[in-house]
Amino acid sequence: MKFPLLNIDGSKSETIEVSDKIVKLKVNHKLIKFVIDWQLNHAKPRVAKTKQRNQIRGSTVKIVAQKGSGGARHASRKAPIFVGGGVAHGPKGSVYKIKKINKKVRKLAFAQTLSKKNSDKKLHILADVKKEVKKTKEFNKFLISNNLLNVLIISDQNSLKNINKSARNIKDLKLIDEIGANIYDLLKYKNVIITSTSVKKIQERILNEKN
Repeated sequence: MKFPLLNIDGSKSETIEVSDKIVKLKVNHKLIKFVIDWQLNHAKPRVAKTKQRNQIRGSTVKIVAQKGSGGARHASRKAPIFVGGGVAHGPKGSVYKIKKINKKVRKLAFAQTLSKKNSDKKLHILADVKKEVKKTKEFNKFLISNNLLNVLIISDQNSLKNINKSARNIKDLKLIDEIGANIYDLLKYKNVIITSTSVKKIQERILNEKN
């Protein structure tokens, strides 16, 4: 599929070809949600950890006799009902319930998210920015002229350096490197702008079976 190339100066003369395997896929919403849940699960590690009764160090001797004391039958001082015992149903640390997803599944979900943005006409390709845009006013003018509000910009390293100073203070706009492109950010922002170099790298990464 051909996309018109946006330019900071406003021209739209050139086009860029993007594979249909990335921007024209059928969208599986359950798959995308599954990968987002995986991403959020890894975003904030669980550091709180309590010990279960089998992890408490101490005597294993029986507290009272099984019969004859008139009280309840207690087998261990490590039970959660005693001070110094284990904690029932407490947090189990960062390795608890970590979801695992195959790379192919993550790639497919990422491509389907791009396809959804494309079908909603919210996916745009920006020509590589080779000169530094020094003023925020200039970059903001480019966004307004193309009716681009609430924007995620996925950029290559060179373009990122040239637009970082002018774009970073604009409200509801996020700049990320193409290596860090992810589904959560794609869906969080209404419009997505990808630089021409970045879209080629993303296309290569998704279609390459070895990675």
